[in-house]
Amino acid sequence: MFHGGLLVAVSLLYIAVLFGIAWYGDRRARTHGATRRRPIIYSLALAIYCTSWTFYGAVGQAATAGWSFASIFVGPILTFLLFWPVLAKMIRVAKHQNVTSIADFIASRYGKTQSLAAFASLVALVGTLPYIALQLKAVSTTFSVLTDATDVTHTPLFGDTAFYVAIVMAIFAILFGTRHTDATEHHEGLIHAVAFESLVKLLAFVVLGAFVTWGMFDGLGELMGHAESQLELQRQLANQDFGQSFWAQTLLAMLAILCLPRQFHVAVVENIHPDDATKARWLFPLYLLAIAFLWCRLPPLVCCCFPKAA
Repeated sequence: MFHGGLLVAVSLLYIAVLFGIAWYGDRRARTHGATRRRPIIYSLALAIYCTSWTFYGAVGQAATAGWSFASIFVGPILTFLLFWPVLAKMIRVAKHQNVTSIADFIASRYGKTQSLAAFASLVALVGTLPYIALQLKAVSTTFSVLTDATDVTHTPLFGDTAFYVAIVMAIFAILFGTRHTDATEHHEGLIHAVAFESLVKLLAFVVLGAFVTWGMFDGLGELMGHAESQLELQRQLANQDFGQSFWAQTLLAMLAILCLPRQFHVAVVENIHPDDATKARWLFPLYLLAIAFLWCRLPPLVCCCFPKAA
């Protein structure tokens, strides 16, 4: 376990790095315009799709339902490969109508009806708040687990990690998201920070996968060989039928790329050039494939290291 003070110090340092990257991105955009690496940054920013909910949800499914967790990644890949014209048209319409949110986009298709925009905003708010609460709970729980806290369910307000994370998120959103109200402005600093986080997530999974495969075991062969002794894992993988639940979850994941407010904002609102979307069409699926490849090791990893979880 880690000392709480050390985790707080590392977290503050990481937050400071994110603020610095966001500040640099905004400053560079004002003085020099968009960088030539903008399509790559935009593609990485789309990986905001992979959140703590993706991690915990996929691990839970890997431990209890075998390969069904793959639908989380198959859905977005199918959207980018098969339904790219739909997303491209959404971007064109958004630019023509100066759209700033998914509610604004829906209203623009019906004569910019204000009542419809308000209703769409309300639906997005009601749907997003529990989702944000899950994200904050995941962060708080992770901190408690890493510090070996005994009680993670009855934490006082000012002792709850989620409370301070929410404050930092609010400050970050104010400084680099809602500070300016120009409908034609793009939040370059925010996109740079999200893209950096996506790189950190990918690097973290590479390090974790390498540590488990060659640190805890002597290569992938030994890991898979040890996994064969887990009867529950064998049952999950051998009896996987990819039935209706798998394809239903895949469909939801496909729609999430178009309908999640955060995903819509990054993919549609923050798109500034056709080259961004053109390169993202294959860069983002490659990113998901890389993450999914590392996640493919989770069923044997979870069942070998945490057999009771299965």
